[in-house]
Amino acid sequence: MSVDAAAQPVDAASRDDLAANGLRLAVVDESDRAGLDAWAQAVRRGFLDVRGSSDALGARHELRGHHRHVGVWDETAAEPATPVGTIESWVSDLTVPGGAAVPAWAISGVTVAPTHRRRGIARHLLGSELRTAAAAGLSLAMLTVSEATIYGRFGFAPSAMAADLEVDTRRARWTGPTPTGRTHLVEPATLRAGAERVIDRVRRATPGNIVMGEVFLRRMLGTLGEVAGDKHTSAWRHLRHDDADGTPQGFAVYRLVEDDTDMARSTVVLHHLVAATDEAYAAIWSALLEMDLVSRVTAHLRPVDEPLGWMVDDRRAIRTTTFDHLWTRILDVPSALEARTYEASGRVVLEVDDPMGIAGGRFALEADASGAGQVTATDEPADVRLGIDALAALHLGGVRARMLQASGRVDGDVSVLDPLLATARAPYLDHWF
Repeated sequence: MSVDAAAQPVDAASRDDLAANGLRLAVVDESDRAGLDAWAQAVRRGFLDVRGSSDALGARHELRGHHRHVGVWDETAAEPATPVGTIESWVSDLTVPGGAAVPAWAISGVTVAPTHRRRGIARHLLGSELRTAAAAGLSLAMLTVSEATIYGRFGFAPSAMAADLEVDTRRARWTGPTPTGRTHLVEPATLRAGAERVIDRVRRATPGNIVMGEVFLRRMLGTLGEVAGDKHTSAWRHLRHDDADGTPQGFAVYRLVEDDTDMARSTVVLHHLVAATDEAYAAIWSALLEMDLVSRVTAHLRPVDEPLGWMVDDRRAIRTTTFDHLWTRILDVPSALEARTYEASGRVVLEVDDPMGIAGGRFALEADASGAGQVTATDEPADVRLGIDALAALHLGGVRARMLQASGRVDGDVSVLDPLLATARAPYLDHWF
């Protein structure tokens, strides 16, 4: 499926409701540079960032490509050209269990000006996006969130968790495998070509990961500053691991922070580590943990099933903090469930409640021995009853139905549902968007 997000109109219901309250909902024309700049400045304001130069904002717009920029304007405001609400969307492939890539409606840049709270702006922005995506035929919407209390009311749920690590390298003696191949210190330009191929391989093999656009790729590699005025990455360093044949199989992006009182107690701040093979994973972690003058490694946004603890002699040297990361929202139950594969066979009837009226109903899910799933609407009695948000949490396989049942979010017999939806590998997304 090919959907041009930027070409989709705003939802008429949200547009008309906001207009009745003196507000205008519209898509910013891609050729309107002044309008895009005003929209981007409103987003930066909403996320407590400094103002960006016109050149930097323009460069980011060029890198982002065909995105849809939606705003809400108050013509009575002192600066009516600046939106009082923003949201951005585009279509990106989401990897689901089994390795299929499903086009999903990605959402970002959700802000409301502090002067316009409690006027229904966020509700209409998100409702408009979800109805627009569903009308365009997409089965899923997704986002990463700064405030976790907002999106559940719109049918989203966390479906891929992540973890932050802090490693005391004085205690974490390496006991993992001794890798073959070579690990190199490289400059960003040297890393770029090989890194893209590694990222793509890992993305295709990892449920919850998405296609990374150019702006996100440059942000990961620390090269966004070349065109967009980002000065924070000049201290970033880069490791690349090649296999015995000289093919890049993994990389890390990090920086070093000195301890002013003791240089031998410096910290490695690991921004990204992407490895397509177990050998590359072990080689890069070994190099990071055994650096001279370093007593601590911190790592942000790591998988919750990270095997590092089994590669050091004292796993208590690693402190782990888990948190919700990727939130998804199902827009079409049959197509979302049929897109993934299943690690067990079985049949279950689901009663799905969607308060927004987008994707609810009663469905029979049946998976055969090959892992293929078939979903049909049915009038049969339901085995399991759950909200559309709970189904989203379960969809990628990282959350168990028994856990949601214990929390009151799922009702019924989950003895078939859990083995059907569970996956051996936890879903994981390696960046924010």
